[in-house]
Amino acid sequence: MSSPVWHEHTVGRAERLAAHDMVGMTLWLTGLSGSGKSTIAHALDAHLTSVGIYSYVLDADNVRHGLNADLGFSDDDRRENVRRMGHVAQLFADAGAVVIVPIISPFQESRDAVRASHHVAKLPFVEVFVDTPLVVCAERDPKGLYAKQRAGEMTGLSGVDAPYEPPTTPEVILGRAGESVETAVEILATLVGDVRTRALP
Repeated sequence: MSSPVWHEHTVGRAERLAAHDMVGMTLWLTGLSGSGKSTIAHALDAHLTSVGIYSYVLDADNVRHGLNADLGFSDDDRRENVRRMGHVAQLFADAGAVVIVPIISPFQESRDAVRASHHVAKLPFVEVFVDTPLVVCAERDPKGLYAKQRAGEMTGLSGVDAPYEPPTTPEVILGRAGESVETAVEILATLVGDVRTRALP
């Protein structure tokens, strides 16, 4: 079987984005379950939409209902989940979206690979570490996962009985100071604006 051949677009990225006044980028929100990744992501999406910036939340849980429905939660499946999410995010960014990806993504190597792929494609990639303390995440427990783990009903919870490798050099760190969602959105929206300012002619 022959290897697939990359097909170049007739309309280049620069031409496409200039025509629509868009700048594509990926904001990758990593952190433990219950850290606030999705809450921040959706609030940021609402804010960007309100000011006329095309954005989209690529939610890892939602993608597991379709593209990643065949994956479980073994270490290898988590790596493949991140690889696929990273590729889809890159396609969204190439199309001009500010794509916001809330995903635990527990392994540094996997996140670095997504960053490297964006770098090769000359697309901005911003790693956001939502570093909410584990005790706060467990108190929130929006999906009931910590309660299930304590009751022995499940295993493999990142940061508890499964690995979570904190980012070593994220562009943004949220959660440590207990910022409000509004403050987190303001920080990230400012960053998005800075990237757009540098990229737009």
